[in-house]
Amino acid sequence: MALRLKRVEGQLRGFQKLIEAGGDCEKVAQQLAAARKALDKTFFTRVGGVLAQGNVPPDDVADLLTRFS
Repeated sequence: MALRLKRVEGQLRGFQKLIEAGGDCEKVAQQLAAARKALDKTFFTRVGGVLAQGNVPPDDVADLLTRFS
């Protein structure tokens, strides 16, 4: 999970450089989509870990997914 977050950090830096340089809109959108996908994967991996532990009631997990996905 830490490696994925480091990758997102790099993608966001790249995104910032593109914006500052007046980068192509499609490239900016591509960087944003990649970062968003990596963050989503991290989120769902974390939720999967919570489910696997089995110490959180299913309603609480459902609430978490409703609020943040």
